[in-house]
Amino acid sequence: MTSAAEALTRAHQQEWARVVGSLTRRFGDLDLAEDAAAEAFATAVETWPTDGVPPNPGGWLTTTASRKAIDRLRRERKRDGKHQEALVVHDDSPPEPLGPVDDDRLRLIFVCAHPALAMEARVALTLRMVGGLTVAEIARAFLVQEVAMARRITRAKAKIAAAHIPYRVPTAQDLPQRVDGVLAVLYLVLNEGYLASGPDADPLRPDLTAEAIRLTRLLRELLPDDGEVAGLLALMLLTEARRPARVSADGELVSLAEQDRGAWHADLIAEGHRLVRERLASGRPPGRYQLLAAINAVHTDARDVRDADWSQVVALYDQLVRLDPSPVVALNRAVAVAEVDGPDVALAAVDRLADALTGYRAFHATRADLLRRLGRSAESRAAYDAAIALGGNAAETAYLSRRRDRLAPPR
Repeated sequence: MTSAAEALTRAHQQEWARVVGSLTRRFGDLDLAEDAAAEAFATAVETWPTDGVPPNPGGWLTTTASRKAIDRLRRERKRDGKHQEALVVHDDSPPEPLGPVDDDRLRLIFVCAHPALAMEARVALTLRMVGGLTVAEIARAFLVQEVAMARRITRAKAKIAAAHIPYRVPTAQDLPQRVDGVLAVLYLVLNEGYLASGPDADPLRPDLTAEAIRLTRLLRELLPDDGEVAGLLALMLLTEARRPARVSADGELVSLAEQDRGAWHADLIAEGHRLVRERLASGRPPGRYQLLAAINAVHTDARDVRDADWSQVVALYDQLVRLDPSPVVALNRAVAVAEVDGPDVALAAVDRLADALTGYRAFHATRADLLRRLGRSAESRAAYDAAIALGGNAAETAYLSRRRDRLAPPR
């Protein structure tokens, strides 16, 4: 039987970020959420050893923290009323400025994107506390195990507490040094909405993509001269434009080559192309998000997948690899290489990524398709099986299963 001490240790490791994130979304106040969560854990320390561990420790902590937050808000209201009475008539002092960021959620993202934390820790913590993503979803985005991501988030929280890093409203001077972390958060929120990673999730989450686009539009108003902000907005618009054609009526994922391009949102494509052209006209070297937007502009400019300028796509990926030499970027580049130099050249490039991407579903799916095109059906089937075994949403699994089942039967 789990002891109260063990349960408390496990709860602190697993539930702290979730409780704080839940309260932050509910009350819109990170400080209030932190304080209420701390009070809930303190209550657990006092009561669990004598009353026993509740059946659902996480739910108990969330409920208790919510009550603590509501109690604190009520006390604050009463205190404010008494202060107003003491001022007799009114208080002419100006309200405390909120800083340059008016939107509550965007402000919270900037608050969490503190430069004292490592970039990955900033992004993971913000996705958990503000973006509302689960630890499992964040772990899949970073290609790490869920336990490892939980520890990373817990360590980030511990560093904030130990170093007394203030959760203060960012000033205008803070924005440039924090914008990279904010962009990374918004990009990962978009990705989860574009194709949900969980097996029980809806394949598309328009609520996430809409919020990511809304916040990025606000960010562009704050930083109109930042090319990467404009690039990310363009990428989001061109990605969202394709959503109506992403999943079939049968609930199966539809590949880019098979999508009905007449169903794409022409207005979003036009706006995304305009932003890409503006960045190209600036004459400044493009960053990561600008290059990704340019790649998507090539795809959405073609009437058919065969009309796409694949040589230009490869050239754009060559630039992107120099900025971001990650195995995922190399994998995506190989997909474009297959259209220019053939699937055999692309497969050789993909196979070199095996050690880095063995747990990445898209790696096995890409190999399966290249092997299929080379007529190596048995190997392709094994690669499809590996991709399906790694899990994912039902629409993606249905698509991969159909592709596998269309292969020539094994002899």
